[in-house]
Amino acid sequence: MRRNIQLLGILAALLPLLAACYDESTADAQIEGAGQGKGGAMALEKTLFGAGCFWGVEETFARTPGVKSTAVGYAGGTTDHPTYRDVCSGSTGHAEVCEVEFDPAEISYEQLLEVFWEMHDPTQLNRQGPDVGTQYRSVIFYHSAEQAAAARASMERLAGRLPLGRPLATQLEPAPAFWRAEEYHQRYIAKRGGGFSCH
Repeated sequence: MRRNIQLLGILAALLPLLAACYDESTADAQIEGAGQGKGGAMALEKTLFGAGCFWGVEETFARTPGVKSTAVGYAGGTTDHPTYRDVCSGSTGHAEVCEVEFDPAEISYEQLLEVFWEMHDPTQLNRQGPDVGTQYRSVIFYHSAEQAAAARASMERLAGRLPLGRPLATQLEPAPAFWRAEEYHQRYIAKRGGGFSCH
């Protein structure tokens, strides 16, 4: 009995020390996990790309490993809540764009830029193939200073490889409001199937 009482006294003396150690380790874990999502994973990032008809842009990015979600819509114009008809009129100034949400632990922003360059002709001004108009312009809308710097460096590298007389037409701008397009435009090519493509 006396031994049990002594053990209880020792435990009572150690409890504050154990609690302090626990608090310090918890604080350390919170600091190490700052900027990360659940399970210690890096937080997802978003970016916006315009490269002609948004159906093909979305389909290409949706199939890219590391991309977690995509949505097509409109950005860079002068009106709120534009419709497809509004944008196609050319009067709103919006571009057809694809919002890309990606995991930077699986694919870097620089790798996404390479996919962007390969999917369209960035020397065509306000058009891609048969699609003509400012809504089909080549544009990168960045969400952070890091994205802006990476996009600018990527543009400079590409411009240095282009033939003479073919300047880069791609615009680089901070991300404006993104207006999600009508639901029938979302994953349009995947819904149609059969190898349909607009790019």
